[in-house]
Parts: sequence; structure tokens; C-alpha cells
Amino acid sequence: MTITTEAELERLKAIGRICAIARDAMAAALKPGITTIELDNLGRSILDAHGARSAPEITYNFPGATCISVNEEIAHGIPGDRVIRAGDLVNIDVSAELDGVFADTGASFVVPDADARLVALCRDGKRAMWEGIRAVRTGAGLAEIGNAIGAFAKRNRYTLIENLASHGVGDSLHDEPGEISTWPDRRERRRITEGLVFTVEPFLSLGGRMADEKSEDDPWTLISKPAAPCVQYEHTIVATRRGAIVVTTAEQ
Repeated sequence: MTITTEAELERLKAIGRICAIARDAMAAALKPGITTIELDNLGRSILDAHGARSAPEITYNFPGATCISVNEEIAHGIPGDRVIRAGDLVNIDVSAELDGVFADTGASFVVPDADARLVALCRDGKRAMWEGIRAVRTGAGLAEIGNAIGAFAKRNRYTLIENLASHGVGDSLHDEPGEISTWPDRRERRRITEGLVFTVEPFLSLGGRMADEKSEDDPWTLISKPAAPCVQYEHTIVATRRGAIVVTTAEQ
């Protein structure tokens, strides 16, 4: 999607805000004893209340309104009867559609009392995302996003999952431009155009480098390879000459 009018921007902000409200409400409900399906039902109720539809459901027939990934799971976790426990690392990913416009957001959280390494990983995962967002501006290379995130990861001795990328969003859940590397990628030659809508979503890890299927019986859930804790933070943004407009925030 490319934003060309104020009306288009307002429609994108509307669905971005709904996704953010659902994400934040689910995070606030995250505590020992709650199941991932209970969290998902909360997210679904918020989408329904705002007239929005789950993007993974309507796009891919995903078995849940949201993706909830716990510990060894790093993306696309299926909500179910898994019980959240103290110390768990949980990723909540919410994407939805309203009036034909899609937005996508995600964040990772540790349930107290958590390992200090996981607390630091979450802090730095968010910082890595913002390093990428600050690299966005009209005319810049898309490669600058991955370069900025990669420099941060290297400086702080983290690894990045290199087969889960950012992507265009807006007219569909996965829109043009296609996969946008959130790691240094010398092959990337595309440039950012005015009004371009896409996600910035690095997967920062304590040793993981690739995402792999969890099992033959589960075609959705991904785990880190090699096995290692991993966090994801994601915003939907609009590129402008002055930088990025972040639309997946609850306060707009």
C-alpha cells in the first residue's frame, strides 16, 4: 500500500490503533495460569467490538484470531490450552483488517519472575526495532533498515533470525514490497518511496539464526534453529520524507 491521501492515512491509523489496543490488552492480561486461548479470545473480543477482522484468519485460515508464541516458539504460535507460567517468554502478534485496510503489530513479554537474560532480550528487541524504524525515510534504501538492526545486534552480541522478514502491508496482510530483510542483506537494492506502508519487525535472539517448523503435525508454529530464546517487536509504519509514521499505537 502507498498512502496518497489523508483519508487513506486515517483509515490505516484506525486499524493500526485497533491492533495496538488488542495487543496491549492481551499483554496486560498475561499472567501465570491464563491459557493462550483465553488470551486469544480477549484479542478476538476487542477486534469484534471495533468491527475489525483477524487478518490471519481471513487470509490464511489460521486457527486463531492472533498468534501467541511461548518460549521455544518464536512465531505463528496457535492459541490453545497451553498454560502460561511464571518466567515464560511470550510473543503476541496481532494483525487485522477494517474497511479493506490491514495493519500488523507484535511484541514480546516475560512473565515475572523472569530470567534477567530474557528481560534484557526484550528490552533490546524493542531497541532493535526502533533502530530499524529510525532508518526509514523516503529515498533511503530498504537495506538501511537491516543494516541498522544488524549493527545493533552485533554491537550487543545478539543474533538475528534471517528467514523471517518485514513486509509490505495495507491492501493485504502481506503486501508489496515483498520480504524486507531485518538483517544486513547485500542483495537488497530497492528504495523507499513516499507513503510506502510496511512493517519493521526484527527477530532478535540469543543464538538463533533461522526459523524452522515446530513439528510435522503443526504447519504453523515456528521455532528457533539452533534452539535459543528469541523476541519479536513489530510496528506498521508509513514512510515520509521526515521519517516513519508509526500507526500501530493505542494513542493517536
